[in-house]
Amino acid sequence: MKSGARVLGVAESFRGERSPGEPSTLAGALVRADRVVDGLAFGSLTIGGEDATDAVVALFLELDRADVQYVLLSGIAPAWYNLLDLPALADALDRPVCAVSFERSPGLEGPLREAFSGAELDRHLAVYERQPARERIEIGEGEFFWRGVGLDAAEARELLFATATDGGRPEPLRVARLAARAADRFREDL
Repeated sequence: MKSGARVLGVAESFRGERSPGEPSTLAGALVRADRVVDGLAFGSLTIGGEDATDAVVALFLELDRADVQYVLLSGIAPAWYNLLDLPALADALDRPVCAVSFERSPGLEGPLREAFSGAELDRHLAVYERQPARERIEIGEGEFFWRGVGLDAAEARELLFATATDGGRPEPLRVARLAARAADRFREDL
């Protein structure tokens, strides 16, 4: 990956005792492959809601940068299972989309069934079932679990290798998470 390639990392943060239906903070960090931060954008999504995909699209549009080459997401279930629809997101953004998690997991079907019921559960399961399968990638000492649209395993490995330091969290996601936490604290203090 060229040093000037730009990756939009997206992460969310909520603190405290927030309840379903309340807002959570979303942050996007545009980071070059050489780890230089090149832009930030902020938005909101609903805890336990169904607006995560639209929130990421709005964040991308707010950033207004045609030079974004990849969108890197911190998982597919931000804000208490407000699921991201990767195929819909890749289609809306016309960019490869890669969601990364850092822990082994049997999947989200069980937790979704515990958290939701009825039509709400059906909608969440329908989004979850549309997502590509999760795959494991080792980078240095670290292991990542990724799923994506618009890129294959070799390209995902190159993306993660170029943006992660010694197997740690990829820099676009690390910066986005820091920004989301700071914005969330700011929002809470208002």
